[in-house]
Amino acid sequence: MTAMAQPWFEDLADSVRALGEAAREYQLAHAAALSLQAGVEIDRRRLHDGKVAGQPGPNATGWHRTPVTREPHAHAVFTLGDTYGALVSRLHQLYENAALCFAAGGAWAIRTVQAGHNPNGVILALADDRRTLLPGAFRVEGLERYAGARQLATAYDRLATCLDAAGYAADLDSKQPLLDHEAGLVHDALSVAAGTADSAYTYGLHTERALQFALLEPRRQFMHRKAQAAQET
Repeated sequence: MTAMAQPWFEDLADSVRALGEAAREYQLAHAAALSLQAGVEIDRRRLHDGKVAGQPGPNATGWHRTPVTREPHAHAVFTLGDTYGALVSRLHQLYENAALCFAAGGAWAIRTVQAGHNPNGVILALADDRRTLLPGAFRVEGLERYAGARQLATAYDRLATCLDAAGYAADLDSKQPLLDHEAGLVHDALSVAAGTADSAYTYGLHTERALQFALLEPRRQFMHRKAQAAQET
């Protein structure tokens, strides 16, 4: 017996959930990298002061023939610090983009359903590398009857604040050189913008829940048609 394809609204919900799971993976990876980075902070470590001499090979010439003294433990800790720092930065970029796509994807799904369409998946813009998804608009309206409308609006406002701060910081930073008070404003704005990824992920969760409300009527209509078809057979 051939399995029937699930209805479009289930595919759409799965599409939004997949965006959320992707963001969650990056969120966990970023948190793990932060923990690794914290573990090699010099202020938290007692470095062994033992030293090792590095003897150049027989083919070394000039100053390259000079032996080099190394502190292996310190070298390892500093190297790991640099490595984890780069990893934290990269994972934060990935997490932020994935979270923004989750938020925008959930909002897109709601708006599209409200417009009377029946997409079986979220559509987002694709970057030039044809691998990276790009977020779109985040705002949703027309959910006054939804029980979680206030929480959804609060989450949106928080995300908007973070995005506005990021834009403000970028605008100020482009006007080099900065005055002292402008440098302080950039610092403050970047501190707010640092919450973009978490705010986007939280808003994404709220849009995912709100999507279930937006799908109530399509689900009701589907079940009605299914019941009618069963009666006719």
